[in-house]
Amino acid sequence: MENVKIILWGFGAMGSGMAEMLLKKKGVEIVGVCDMHPDRVGKSIFALLKTEKGSHPDVTIISDINKVVTPGCADLALLATDSFTHKAFDKIKFLLENKLNVISTAEEMSYPAASEPRLTAEMDKIAKENGVSVLGTGINPGLIMDLLVVLMTGACMDVDHIRAERVNSLSPFGPAVMEEQGVGLTKEAFLKGVEEGNLAGHVGFNESVGMITDAIGWKLSEKVRQTQEPIVTKVPRKTKYVEVAAGDVAGCNMNGFGYVDGQVKVEMIHPQQIEPQLEGTDTGDYVTIKGTPDINLSIKPEVPGGIGTIAMCVNMIPQVINASPGLKTMLDLPVPRAIMGDMRDRIER
Repeated sequence: MENVKIILWGFGAMGSGMAEMLLKKKGVEIVGVCDMHPDRVGKSIFALLKTEKGSHPDVTIISDINKVVTPGCADLALLATDSFTHKAFDKIKFLLENKLNVISTAEEMSYPAASEPRLTAEMDKIAKENGVSVLGTGINPGLIMDLLVVLMTGACMDVDHIRAERVNSLSPFGPAVMEEQGVGLTKEAFLKGVEEGNLAGHVGFNESVGMITDAIGWKLSEKVRQTQEPIVTKVPRKTKYVEVAAGDVAGCNMNGFGYVDGQVKVEMIHPQQIEPQLEGTDTGDYVTIKGTPDINLSIKPEVPGGIGTIAMCVNMIPQVINASPGLKTMLDLPVPRAIMGDMRDRIER
């Protein structure tokens, strides 16, 4: 059987991380990479990753996706360029129409019907017409604050209230995430950005709440409400992608609330910042379910966001290739699991 063939669109922090993971796996190969960053175009992925090519064919980064993608050139494309469904839509449409299965890191794509029902229906239609599937996933949304919560409700006879909390580090993420979170801004600029709607903060509460409530049969009685506050650092902080002076914003504390019959039934608590340990913040993931029985799940420290997102996308490749055509969510596919053997063994040809 031939290797599973993968195309990467986007070679930033997430895309390059997926490439590193794929190169360590058996039965899969990268056959093309598209990225527009001038420091990457025309260069070998092995040079950028600072890794030996070994027996892998060389892959040069190309800026024009039309020179990377042709019908049947690969089994699946990993799209790591956007956070919002409407921004990723044209790229996804192009890939689907070239008969490629797609996994997107766009947060809204984890449950796109929550924010973009029209585009969701359109993507589902295009995917089915071309006999391929599309999934949005990652660590959060995609697993920690939604699929894991749904899984734990499986042990409950009934559920009265759900609280999902993720205290995490933003340090592994690239410039796009830093900009969305307002990292590096003054407090005043952050608050102005929130007021003017220019700071997205965490993208995914609508999707996580929608996934949970739809999965267990709750009907939301109103839009998911959100709050957004700056986390101001008292000490200088620095990552590969950003430097923050003392007194400026190192992260964003966001909360989300899902209402059922006028009552808060789902709470999302999500403070995230770069280098949280510098001011004594311990990371962790927590699920609290009030029901029969009560469930309290604690993961300390957090499941790392960067590594987790990379792993989720790569590990879901077989499930997406094997899926029936159409738009899928994590509720529709077999549960994620690590790929420790030959990826080809997971493919149902």
